[in-house]
Amino acid sequence: MTVLLQDLRYAIRQLRLAPAFALVAIMSLALGIGANTAIFQLLDAVRLRSLPIHDPKELAEIRIVGGNKGFGITNGPYAQLTRPIWQQIQEHHEPFSGVFAWSPQYAEIGRGSDQHPISAIEVSGNFFSVLGIRPWRGRLIEPEDENGACTISQVAVSYSFWQSQMGGRELTGNETLIVEGRPVQVIGVTPPGFLGLSVGDSFNLAFPLCHPKELRREVFDISVMGRLRPGWSTERASAQMAAASPGILEATTPAGYSSQAIQQYLRYQFGVYPAAGGVSFLRTQYDTSLWLLLAITALVLLIACANLANLMLARASVREREFAVRLALGASRGRLLRQSLAESGLLALVGTALGVGLAQLLSRLLIWSLSSEDNAITLVTSTDWRVLLFAVSVAALTCVVFGVAPALRSTSAQPVTAMKAGGRGMTAGRERFSMQRLLVVAQISVSLVLLVGALLFVRSFHHLMTVDTGMRERGITLAFLGFTDLKLSPDRYQDFKRDLLSEVRSVPGVLDAATTTNVPLLGGSWTHNIRVVAAEGSSKFTWVSPDYFKTMGIPLQAGRGIIETDTATSPRIAVVNQAFIRQFLGGANPIGQTLRTSPEPQYPATVYQIVGVIPDTKYNDVRGGTPPMAFAPDSQFPAPGPWTAMMIYSNTSPETAIKSKLSATYPGVTLNFTDFQADVVGGLKRERLLAMLSGFFGALAALLAMIGLYGVISYMIERRRNEIGVRVALGANRGQVLFMVMREAGRLLLIGIAIGTLLSLAAGRGAEALLFGLKPNDPISLLSAIVLLSAIAALASFLPARRAAKVDPMVALRYE
Repeated sequence: MTVLLQDLRYAIRQLRLAPAFALVAIMSLALGIGANTAIFQLLDAVRLRSLPIHDPKELAEIRIVGGNKGFGITNGPYAQLTRPIWQQIQEHHEPFSGVFAWSPQYAEIGRGSDQHPISAIEVSGNFFSVLGIRPWRGRLIEPEDENGACTISQVAVSYSFWQSQMGGRELTGNETLIVEGRPVQVIGVTPPGFLGLSVGDSFNLAFPLCHPKELRREVFDISVMGRLRPGWSTERASAQMAAASPGILEATTPAGYSSQAIQQYLRYQFGVYPAAGGVSFLRTQYDTSLWLLLAITALVLLIACANLANLMLARASVREREFAVRLALGASRGRLLRQSLAESGLLALVGTALGVGLAQLLSRLLIWSLSSEDNAITLVTSTDWRVLLFAVSVAALTCVVFGVAPALRSTSAQPVTAMKAGGRGMTAGRERFSMQRLLVVAQISVSLVLLVGALLFVRSFHHLMTVDTGMRERGITLAFLGFTDLKLSPDRYQDFKRDLLSEVRSVPGVLDAATTTNVPLLGGSWTHNIRVVAAEGSSKFTWVSPDYFKTMGIPLQAGRGIIETDTATSPRIAVVNQAFIRQFLGGANPIGQTLRTSPEPQYPATVYQIVGVIPDTKYNDVRGGTPPMAFAPDSQFPAPGPWTAMMIYSNTSPETAIKSKLSATYPGVTLNFTDFQADVVGGLKRERLLAMLSGFFGALAALLAMIGLYGVISYMIERRRNEIGVRVALGANRGQVLFMVMREAGRLLLIGIAIGTLLSLAAGRGAEALLFGLKPNDPISLLSAIVLLSAIAALASFLPARRAAKVDPMVALRYE
């Protein structure tokens, strides 16, 4: 311990004598380690960390093996099962000591026009008891709270909602909130650490699961989980649930489907899957991206280590005589090696400490970049043992990478050779710079990989931002209107929607407006199995009001669009796109042809006559291709509800005027507005994150490579100062000296580019699924990266080469 303390004090003194070197080294390490730790923190929060519940390893999820494959209606990101299936599982859950159902929801809070949606979860009565969640105040949802009325009367609130919206005051049993237009009793508060089962999301309210008398058997809208009994594995539980599947499915078969669809349903099988980490939409969307970003930051750290290794090698060469004297005085090589490693270890330790602190800031910035006003991401990114272990491991590895080679070099010199006045010689041997050259080649190779990746992701994001969706995005306001509180009979829904549409169109600044059952480009869809002539398949369906195509800027290519005379009692008609014509009609004229839909609950088999054609447009999102699409009149929608989505085209921001007018005319109508174009762009958060971070790290890698090449060339010139002086004295002109230095740099650049090109082509295949409109071997991106890196390397080499060309031979020959 005494020797170790002596080595550390000696290392501190050495670093104090070279403050610029110490600052560059520590900041480089802090940035590299901080970036790696920040990305790992997100991975830890999204994928590795277990839920903050008692014994999370016992938690498992029950779902259909392979999913429901398009059968029925899927409502929600974690919707795996239907409520009738849940009722059957409650009676057949032998592998589990307890099971529960839950579903993420939105609840309207407040009165009238001041209503706004907040996140909520609908939970079965034993949700909290099976999870082992104890109330912070009051009590939580219990089995007796469930009812068939499906009207919320009691809620438990989250700790954050209790603090922010209720002032953290004690519950007396008389606290109420206005939820869905009704006063609802607050019965309890959940503990601070419990944010729900969906990692990245949080909830404000929890209310009991309802079981309406008319249970829709085709709606998949809940997730079912439970605790495995002692001794049960997920494999054994899956086998048990598979055996119970036929009976459960037979008892829950939905009506109204074709026999072929029913047979598909009856072939399903239930499986049991580990759920200690909960579920997460982020995990699905960003898992590959986060691993890729971790690899990118690791490469940046590798470049930083190579730079530091070059700096340490230069310092080792400068200190050769110091070590030679100490060796001659009897110091052992092991002692000198430990002192050199103590200096490297001290740099790594300080850099790691700063990096862990920087990681907290970076991880919060990353979470902020993934969040939006309507969808805030909630992640716990505390520095737990996994994060600290990762940071310490990275620090130890970096210490080895940039510290060992220089330490070995500095302690391997022979005292007699090192102490000669001309130890550097008139011409420095190439072996003296072999390690530095190798490190520079590695930097150039890795930098090229990062630059190519950055250009691929930036260009991919640009393609997504500029892709022609086939419809108007700018100037469109998306409005969601609900009128449940008006208690209208279902046969009046369509007439009331037309009245709302007329009111909105009369607002100054509104150029046009239309309603739709499916908002394009935001991820929702509706699919029908259809038959056209002799062709069968599936097509996307949307029911829209007249002027929808005009509002969205979609031109008609043939026939007519949807008009006012297309009513609920008129013949069923449809407008189709070009993809529909290609798939079902082989490109033939579709006008006058008929399509027949297969029966589904609330959607009986219907015959539509095709009356118009529109061009292909995007449907679910901007990434995917264009599927076959059919548009029918909103007045002929077979399952209307007390709600509508409205696309409003205007030359102003009409939200305030529309809200004011509708509040005065129909005070029971709820309104929520969003900007359509902003929502579409918000759906590209993953691509924006990759483009932003890969671009930043690519630029940083190029800068580090520039610094590394500049340092090596400068050091090489300094070591060969005598040689250059002799060459100039013997008649070499400045151009020849400049060419000599640039030739050396060019050789390193060519080798690095050759290796980097091969690595880029290999690495690009792993990112192919994340690209849009580009191939991983895109020649423009590769050539652009090579040209950019070559220009940076030429600049980094030219500056020291120009200085070498100005060497005065008399000064150089007198040197030492």
